[in-house]
Order: sequence, then structure tokens, then C-alpha cells
Amino acid sequence: MRVFITGASGWIGSAVVAELLDSGHQVVGLARSDASAAALAAAGAEVHRGSLDDLAGLAEAAAASDGVIHLAFKHDIAFSGGFQAAADADRRAVETFGEALAGSDRTLVIASGTLGLAPGCVATERDGHDLGEAAWLSDGPRTRHATAELVLSFASRGIRSSVVRLSPTNHGDGDNGFMATVVRVARDKGVSGYVGDGTNRWPAVHRLDSAHLCRLAVESAPAGSTLHAVADEGVQFRAIADVIGRHLDLPVVSIAPDQALEHFAPLGAFVGMDSPASSTLTRELMEWEPTRPGLIEDLDEGHYFAS
Repeated sequence: MRVFITGASGWIGSAVVAELLDSGHQVVGLARSDASAAALAAAGAEVHRGSLDDLAGLAEAAAASDGVIHLAFKHDIAFSGGFQAAADADRRAVETFGEALAGSDRTLVIASGTLGLAPGCVATERDGHDLGEAAWLSDGPRTRHATAELVLSFASRGIRSSVVRLSPTNHGDGDNGFMATVVRVARDKGVSGYVGDGTNRWPAVHRLDSAHLCRLAVESAPAGSTLHAVADEGVQFRAIADVIGRHLDLPVVSIAPDQALEHFAPLGAFVGMDSPASSTLTRELMEWEPTRPGLIEDLDEGHYFAS
């Protein structure tokens, strides 16, 4: 297959590029910068210069491909007060892909998330499809959830569309995301914190297992599929804090819920959420089985604390 990937030079995208190339596919990666273009070329991928705002370029690249994997999101503005603008840009890109691929029976895979799908319950692939049940969502996240549902509806327009919901932490050596941020907060604050009693649960997955699922999705996911990239169904945040405290030789302390935003910023709104998720249906449908270390084992390997 010839696969066009947005976010191709990112943390998960670069692993997806390698996964696809190793499996014999041709990869075209979207690159905004010279550095991203150089990284993609070095990996063996073709480079398509542009951005999520270049809708004509996105349509051209999608039309020339057998499938699209859309992983890019404007995280830089999303987490600096512009989540709605980032979600709107994402929506426009997805609509563009839908128009370019309609009636072709070609593939569109997009990334979404598991966090907050069914707070306090183990979310399955069947959850989170009724936005009326998620009144707590603010406008930006609501827009992004609605975009995922739009992609699933593309199945009725002759597109083999699927949504891969990623765990909130896709861990591994080199990670600079949620888990690395939690480690940095512990260093900065001098304590390894958790919210309340720390029994809230986070799903987790190794980035290479996520990349494998993305490949399976673009190759063979049935139209309209919702897939969960989840290996650890729910790791208690207290257990995460314990490992971080042990490796950094810091006290492990409870942070009051009303102090979470101040202590964990910019992650204060997330670290106290109890949001476990299952991938049972995904494993059965796609014959996907995570093989990489779980989150606690990966933390204990020490690479998060090397500097």
C-alpha cells in the first residue's frame, strides 16, 4: 500500500512509519519543517511538504494514496489555551480527507483517545459514541470527539474508516509526553505526587504496540471500526508515583484535588481522572496482542530518569 501519514515525524508517527516500511509498504509523510522532512527521508519515507492548514495539499496527497493515517494535531496551541482552534483545524483536515477518499473504498485511520470516555468505568470500544452522555466535555474536546464520530460515519460513503483510540500515555524510551512531564514535575517540585488517594487508573500502551495497531488498522480494519490501543487496562496513579519517587529518591505524597492544577500544570486536569479502558474487542477483531513492556516495567527500566 501507498500510505499518507500526517504527524509522521512525531512520537507515535515515527514509529508508525517504521512499522509500515518494515512491512513493505510505501510511506509518504507530511512535513512542516526542514527537520521533519530530513527525518522522514532518513527513515526511507517520501516527503510531502505542507501543514494541516494546506487543505488542497492534504487532498492531493490523500487522493494519490491507498490509505491515510491521520495522527497530527496542533498540540502546541491546544495546550496553550487554543484547544478549540486546534480541534477546528483537525476537523477541517478530516473533512478534506473524507472528500478526497469518498467512494474509493480506500482507508482512513485517525487517532483519538481513551481518556474520559466513561469516567470511573472500564471503557470499551462501544463507549463514547453518544456525545449527549458526555455533557462534561468542554467545547474543544467535544469537537474532537465529534470529529472521530464523523470519521466512523464515512463508512457509509465508501471509505474504510476507523478510529484508533490511544491510551493517554504511549510510553517508551525517548518519550517526551505525559509520563515524561509527570517525571519533570516531580523533579521540579521535589516530590512525586498523586491526586487524592491515588487509586485513579490510567490505561497505557507502549508506542511500538500502538504503531503495530495503526498498521493493522490501515491494512485490514473493517469500515466503521473503533479500536483501542490499550495494553495496561488501568494503572493506579499511586503506583506510577511510587516508581518515580523510588528512582528519583523523592518522597511520594498526596496532592489535594483542588491543588492538582497548580502542582501538575499543564496536566492538572488529567492526572486525577479515573479512566481505565479495555482493548478486548480490538484484540479479538484485529488479532492484536501487545508484546512490549507495560508502563510500570518500562518506568523501572530507568530511561525516564537518565537525565
